[in-house]
Amino acid sequence: MDDTAVRLSGLTRRFGPVRAVDGLDLTIARGSTVALLGPNGAGKSTAISLMLGLDLPDSGTVILFGRTPAEAVRAGRVGAMLQDAGWAPSATVREVVDLARALYPRAIETDRILALAGLTERAGRRLDKLSGGEAQRARFAFALAGDPDLLVLDEPTAALDVAARRAFWAAIDRYTADGHTVLFSTHHLHEADEFADRVVVLAAGRVVADGPPAQIRALAGGRTVSFDLDGGPLDGLDTLPGVRSVQVRGDRVALTTADADATVLALAGTRGFQGLEVTAAALETAFLALTATPTTRTATATTRTATATEH
Repeated sequence: MDDTAVRLSGLTRRFGPVRAVDGLDLTIARGSTVALLGPNGAGKSTAISLMLGLDLPDSGTVILFGRTPAEAVRAGRVGAMLQDAGWAPSATVREVVDLARALYPRAIETDRILALAGLTERAGRRLDKLSGGEAQRARFAFALAGDPDLLVLDEPTAALDVAARRAFWAAIDRYTADGHTVLFSTHHLHEADEFADRVVVLAAGRVVADGPPAQIRALAGGRTVSFDLDGGPLDGLDTLPGVRSVQVRGDRVALTTADADATVLALAGTRGFQGLEVTAAALETAFLALTATPTTRTATATTRTATATEH
C-alpha cells in the first residue's frame, strides 16, 4: 500500500501577473502532522484550496490517497477547517454534526465526534451562542464527521485566546493519536514547533525549507544573543562580529549570530546592557531568515517593534 497521503507535483496557480503557487512539489506521508508556514502572500491558502479541489491549478497535479481531490473528498478521506467557513446560526452543535455525518459513507458516531472535539457538554447549544474557542471546535467536529484520513486546517487558531488554543490543540491530539494525517497552516510559530513533526516553509509560492522543527531551527545557524538596551544606542549592532540579523522589541534586542562568544565580547566592550541571554536559535528566527527578502533583512536591523511576537 502506498504510504503517501498527499502528492503535489509542479503545482502552479496564477492570479494575473502574480504566481501565488509556483511549481510547488510536496509529498506528505500518512500518519504525519505537517505545519505549513509562510508570510502573508506566500501561497499557503492557495495551495490548500488547490489541494482540496476548491480551485483548479494552471498546471501540475494533486493526488490524495491515489485519487483526485474531488474523489477523495466524496469518499470521506479528507476533512477541512477553512478560514471562511460559515454557519446556520440557529442550529445546535449536535444538528450540525448530524448534518455533516449524513454527507459521508463511513461517518463517526455523533457522541464520539462530540467527545473528540470536547463539545459533549455543548451539544444542545446554538452555534451563535458559542464562544470563539467553542465555535472553532464545532468546525473541527464538522470536519471530523466523515472519519477523514487527512485533516486540513487553514489557520485553525486565528483570533483564539490562549485558553481556547490549548483546548483546540488538545482536541487535535485526541484525533491524531491513532495515526491520522494532519496538515495545518499557522502564523503562530510556537504551534508548529510544539505540534508538528514536520515543518514546510513557503515563500513566493515555493518551498524554501522542509524538515523537522529542530532542523528548520538549525537552518538559521548559530545562536541568539538577547539583552536589554539599558538606554544604549542601536547603531552598529548589525556590524558586531558574527551577527547575521537584529530584532528589536521595545528595549529588548535579539541578535542572531554565528559566533556568540565573539558577539558577546564585542558587545561588552562597546556598550552597556542588562539581562544577557544566549540561547539556541528559535523557530521564529529561522522563519524570518528563510522568508526575508534583502529589503526586509536591512529594515530588521533598524526598525523598533513596539510589541513582542506572541509565544
